[in-house]
Amino acid sequence: MAALMVVCIHTSPLDSITPLGDFVLTRVFCRVAVPFFLMVSGHFLAAGQWRSLGRFWRKTLLLYGLSIALYLPLNWYTGSPSGWGWIKALLTDGTFYHLWYFPALLLGVPLARLLARMGMPAALTLAGLLYLIGVGGDSYYGLVSQVPILEPCYDGLFFLSSYTRNGLFFVPLFVLLGAADVRLSRRDAGTGFLLCMAAMTAEGLLLHNLGVQRHDSMYLALPLCMIFLFALLQSVNQGRDQGARRLSLLVYLLHPWSIVAVRGGAELLHLEGPFVHNSIGHFCAVVLVTLCAGLVLDRLRPLRPSPTARAWREVDRNALIHNARVLSEALPSGCSLMAVVKAEAYGHGGVSTARILRRAGVDAFAVACLAEGIALRRHGVGGTILILGYTPPEEAPLLRRWRLTQTVADEAHGLALAAQGIPVQVHLALDTGMHRLGIPAEEHDAIARLYALPTLRISGVFSHLCVSDSLAPADMAFTQGQLDRFYAAVRWMKEQGYDPGAVHIQASYGLWNLPPQPCRYVRAGIALYGVASDLTPVLHPLELRPALALRARVASVRTIPPGDGAGYGLAFRAEQDTRLAVVTIGYADGLPRALTQQGGRVLIRGTFCPMVGRMCMDQLLVDVTHLPQAAPGDMVTLIGTDGDTVLRAEEVAVQCGTIANELLSRLGARLPIILK
Repeated sequence: MAALMVVCIHTSPLDSITPLGDFVLTRVFCRVAVPFFLMVSGHFLAAGQWRSLGRFWRKTLLLYGLSIALYLPLNWYTGSPSGWGWIKALLTDGTFYHLWYFPALLLGVPLARLLARMGMPAALTLAGLLYLIGVGGDSYYGLVSQVPILEPCYDGLFFLSSYTRNGLFFVPLFVLLGAADVRLSRRDAGTGFLLCMAAMTAEGLLLHNLGVQRHDSMYLALPLCMIFLFALLQSVNQGRDQGARRLSLLVYLLHPWSIVAVRGGAELLHLEGPFVHNSIGHFCAVVLVTLCAGLVLDRLRPLRPSPTARAWREVDRNALIHNARVLSEALPSGCSLMAVVKAEAYGHGGVSTARILRRAGVDAFAVACLAEGIALRRHGVGGTILILGYTPPEEAPLLRRWRLTQTVADEAHGLALAAQGIPVQVHLALDTGMHRLGIPAEEHDAIARLYALPTLRISGVFSHLCVSDSLAPADMAFTQGQLDRFYAAVRWMKEQGYDPGAVHIQASYGLWNLPPQPCRYVRAGIALYGVASDLTPVLHPLELRPALALRARVASVRTIPPGDGAGYGLAFRAEQDTRLAVVTIGYADGLPRALTQQGGRVLIRGTFCPMVGRMCMDQLLVDVTHLPQAAPGDMVTLIGTDGDTVLRAEEVAVQCGTIANELLSRLGARLPIILK
């Protein structure tokens, strides 16, 4: 839509009908298009903590170079500037009228990043001041130029750049507004956008009637209008559509050539009336030619396999956000959610899950190892990242470089970390009965020795409950004993003047089965994904939604007669004419091999179908005798919903004799993840 607005600006579709209406459409309403592009860039760059800025800059430079080459024939035909005019066109104005966007990005985005280092309030203030200077050389120039001291200043600016709509005055503000990621309800955003658009329309009409506009890209109301529009579009939450983004870029790049083609073709065919003089016909023809050219070029891209061709995971981002909100609301005041995203977020995709949750307001994450923590940081995940597992002491430089918080596994580990001479943020693990990692909670002298180490920056203390998933009286008593030992150690620390920092002991089942605890965090793992470990009831169930579906395809359907066997070892033997469907997933994808012979089943067309025979590395068999419409290409659901029928991960795990935690976290890397 934004790219089509740019086409509107350059074709004036209402001009032959109502020039004033065309002004409102193209010189007011459609002026949101380019700021929208800029805000999208700022949003994604900031989401990655600007780490992809270099790649973004190089890609923009490459696109600009290709665009310059693409429009050289038109430059030659229309008369290219020479000398300083060519240098100015190359560096600021763009070598063709719509290409100004690329040099503006090349200057404006790094400038926005530089301003962002000062903090968002200061950055927005300075970018706003630059924008006001730009407005003076754009829509308000006729008024500003009447001030004697300002006119020569703007003349100097125009010597360097023909417009103030450029990378210095225009781009930084909108990039930073996208980075600021303002969130509003759909109602508030929609109301604000309509009011601001009405104000901008009134502003544009007033300036137009006064005849003071040198150009019409910058209005005082435009930044506010964009804040509400961007928040409104985010509230719709349609996600990324890579195909639409590619087509939008092609429309932006190609439409001037389409204008030339339509005008030339209309003249050749003597159809200037409907396709040139009629502004709506002209606009529609340009859009049609541009879209066709864009689609053809997009088709020429190297083909890639469809992620849903064989087997895949679907992850519902809205379910993740919902679960994070429900879990957070269940916590007592002062307690926050620590999202456990180890093991690729229990098979849901570690980086993508963490980024979704980070945007939803989660500011603490837990991983299992150093590599997982670095991966999150590399992809721009901010906040606290706690490594729950062991990291060799010699890796302390990486802990510091990537701002990761390390668990102290025992006293020797803490001493070895401190011996590296590098300040490291750590949480002390206390062993309260699980006897896995941690300093025994009663060993106060060991705890004191660790607090005495200057390079060990202790910012938290935690323990792990080992039977909180059980409601058996003996297990509940053991859990209470763990809590007592943990809080006794925390009290002792405070009495001795040691700051325990962020205290946490509950995980998912600790939240489900225990009363609220006086802690800073709850480490939610399996609950975050809307799943329990098994089908055992809990004391405090929450309305969570499963976030993952596991799907595959039917590759083939065949009928075998009674007495015939199928699969390795002929483990399945038909007792009647039996239709077997071959499903494109196997144990190499992470499914337990025993599942097919322990009551495993799938959903095809909303109907349960039993697995039969032995699971293969890449395929398995299901009996579809009762489903005559089953056919090759049908979608097969192994976990998730098909129509109104649900196959839960807990059920599959119980059939395998394991827990959903293991089932989900072992799903293989060759299963692509599709975010819904």
